[in-house]
Amino acid sequence: MPFDVLTMGRVGVDVYPLQTGVGLAEVTSFGKYLGGSPTNVAVAAARYGRSASVITKTGRDPFGEFVRTALEGYGVDSGFVGTSGIAPTPVTFCEIFPPDDFPLYFYRLPKAPDLDIRPEELDLGAVRDARIFWFTGTGLCEEPSRSATLAALAHRAKAGTTVFDLDWRPMFWADPSGARAYYAEALRHTTVAVGNLDECEVATGEREPYAAAKSLIAAGVELAVVKQGPKGVLAMDRDGSTAEIPPVPVDVVNGLGAGDAFGGALCHGLLSGWDTRRTVSFANAAGAIVAGRLSCSDAMPTGAEVEAKLREASLASTSTSTSTSTERKA
Repeated sequence: MPFDVLTMGRVGVDVYPLQTGVGLAEVTSFGKYLGGSPTNVAVAAARYGRSASVITKTGRDPFGEFVRTALEGYGVDSGFVGTSGIAPTPVTFCEIFPPDDFPLYFYRLPKAPDLDIRPEELDLGAVRDARIFWFTGTGLCEEPSRSATLAALAHRAKAGTTVFDLDWRPMFWADPSGARAYYAEALRHTTVAVGNLDECEVATGEREPYAAAKSLIAAGVELAVVKQGPKGVLAMDRDGSTAEIPPVPVDVVNGLGAGDAFGGALCHGLLSGWDTRRTVSFANAAGAIVAGRLSCSDAMPTGAEVEAKLREASLASTSTSTSTSTERKA
């Protein structure tokens, strides 16, 4: 059976401090979690009962064993997780300074195993048949991953839904100025593009949300999703219709997993056949939930939790509107 969601790209181990508001030099204890953005998206999709798998590679080390065990524990198929001898499984540290400062420290040098995915190793049938294929900008940063990603996209030829997580990590690129050409090539094979303002600017040269969304549509996608942080989310369909989704209030603990939660929930909404507003509202609420939790993969919510958050946000919005109206009458 084809997978509902098949992702491709980064994997690793997140080592997050159990103390907040202090730098790594002062941290005394850490938690170990499955990490890597497309890996977390697969985990998030599985939380909604979707069949999910990830195309990636680990090193030949105990952390690679941890990755496979963790994936299976979350209900994500690990059959496409290969092994590379070029380097150990990546580890990522972060510092936690709520509400909006979460420095990341990637240990992926000289080269991460997930960038050693080769075109000839791909199961192109699985790529083409998946209902959603999710890939990232990081997968384009270096060979042979770049060629493998573009080969997967060419073979898929926009079958089903193909989501491009613009995922801009400049430290992974030897020459960041050359990224836009590869982004443009990938966009030709994409049906849904998702990114924040920085990522949209890399992909299109546009930073204003509406201009960025229009540029993504012009590049060939059918749905452009522009995340604007505290200003919410803008979604634009190919016919030019838009949905502006307000932010969901949350006491931020760690914002690093919010985008991955958004991605898995977006996949669930697309697979459910929901309209754009409902899909992006659901994804936005899922992201808010994870922003209020410490870890990424462990923190991915269930459908019931997201629906409860949506109801909570709706009640808060209604209460605020009523209060504002009353104040104006007074």
